[in-house]
Amino acid sequence: MTALIKTETDCITVLRNDAAKQSFHPLGTMRCIGAPLFRTALARDLGCLLDVDPNVNSWSCLPLTLSEGDILHIPDFIVERTDRTVVADAHGGSDGEMPTLILDLCRQAGFEHEVWSESQIRSGVRLANAQELLRYARWRTPLGDRVRLLAALDENGTMTIAECLPAFRETPPIAGLASLILHRFVEIDLDEARIGPETSVRRTRG
Repeated sequence: MTALIKTETDCITVLRNDAAKQSFHPLGTMRCIGAPLFRTALARDLGCLLDVDPNVNSWSCLPLTLSEGDILHIPDFIVERTDRTVVADAHGGSDGEMPTLILDLCRQAGFEHEVWSESQIRSGVRLANAQELLRYARWRTPLGDRVRLLAALDENGTMTIAECLPAFRETPPIAGLASLILHRFVEIDLDEARIGPETSVRRTRG
């Protein structure tokens, strides 16, 4: 048993070290716990989607090894959703299918397993919008700008991005607005179209 644990530890250490040498944009993350480590560009893209998913509280990269006998699997992520914790993999195949042995391994370890295909991750405009927002992941909107915008939204219900920009007096307007979206003070529709001046902004529901 000791030898198996050492083997698993070695595998995840090597994988994390290899992933640490990779660099995928955008560099910033919002809800990643620990170091952001991605073994593929597709996994990085999935991380972008996790950051803008309102049902995701946090996620971690290359978090653990799942093993039984000669079978060993290191998922791309462990994801803390609002109602459950799952392991998730970005899979390059168009069908998003994973070997049955790996799925069984996840179930035996007590995890629900989410498999995301390339078409699921990269279809539509959601990924592009998430990537643009995450360029501003390190920004923090000052209290004054936040209060001015939220007060305006309380008065008007919804406003376009163009109408929101004058509320920002202490920080660059787009950076300030993106930060408020990423921190879930306000929300926009990420699936309808690319973010533009006519995109509607509203206070986050709930």
